[in-house]
Amino acid sequence: MTHTPQYTDKQFKDASVSFWLVFSLGFVLILTIALVGTLTGMPWRTWLPGAESCKSVFGGVQAAVYSIMSQTS
Repeated sequence: MTHTPQYTDKQFKDASVSFWLVFSLGFVLILTIALVGTLTGMPWRTWLPGAESCKSVFGGVQAAVYSIMSQTS
């Protein structure tokens, strides 16, 4: 059985923290766009990738954030 070095464990933890930080910031930004679009009656789902087929605002925002994050990595 091999032992995983500590620096590898720290890298995984750092990657997890950075993932959630980027996801949270993206979610807030896209949620703001979605809420403004919803309140003004604009078709915001067509503006964002992955949100076209979602029925709820939060589901559409989450799909858009995951789509954008997969394109950036």
